[in-house]
Amino acid sequence: MQTTIESIRTEILDAIKNDDLVLPTMPEVALRLREVADDPNVDANAISKVIGNDAALTARIMKVANSPLVRGVQNVEDLQMAVSRMGITYTSNLAIGIAMEQLFQATSDAVDERMRATWEHSTEVAGLSHILCRHFTNLKPDQATLAGLVHEIGKLPILVWADYNDWDETLLDNVIEKLHPQFGQMILKAWDFPTELLEVPIEFSAFDRTVEAADYVDIVMVANLHSYAGTEHPFALLDWAEINAFENLGIAVDIVLAENEELGEEVSAAKELLR
Repeated sequence: MQTTIESIRTEILDAIKNDDLVLPTMPEVALRLREVADDPNVDANAISKVIGNDAALTARIMKVANSPLVRGVQNVEDLQMAVSRMGITYTSNLAIGIAMEQLFQATSDAVDERMRATWEHSTEVAGLSHILCRHFTNLKPDQATLAGLVHEIGKLPILVWADYNDWDETLLDNVIEKLHPQFGQMILKAWDFPTELLEVPIEFSAFDRTVEAADYVDIVMVANLHSYAGTEHPFALLDWAEINAFENLGIAVDIVLAENEELGEEVSAAKELLR
């Protein structure tokens, strides 16, 4: 099986090199947002104009602005007010992440089902990452959310390859499991993502990883583990007490985020808003 997986890896890499298979590109609205947000003189109005061209994205941003995640005293009634409340960087990163949903589509039903399942799982991990970051670190929740949304982005080129090739279901699942971290890092580098996020696809399941202080990999790692809590998934059966990321975040291994009285409402809101 290992030889077969390696041969597929080589085939996909050769296809990318020869432009027969193109790595996913950031959606146009995400590229425009990044360009505008990088302007040192940008204001809420400029960001609002870019987001406002996409009605669905506008609606999602408005929902976040009025959600328990960033709830204020006054209800947000327009997009510019939403951007002002959440901040330019926060809004831009969140919008960029949400816009990526359009990448997770395929022509065949079997591959499309896997793409949609990947996106749904990514949104759950992103929501949990936001909550963990906000309550247990001094890092940026918008970056944590984005990290959660892209932690499995490397599955895309493999699934695109599968969409145009004959494949065995078990083999494809093995290929995805083994190869998506490498392709994920390739994509984030091509997209010029921040350095602190580049290791997320590679390291989020490296459970023996040890660092001195919590980072975005730790956040996504713990969020991903919690997404499988209460299931028979192998990650749920691990001894979480042996995983350094929990200690770095200062979170007890036996806490269930969705059932925590303080965090439960936020967890539910985060999951719903990103889907």
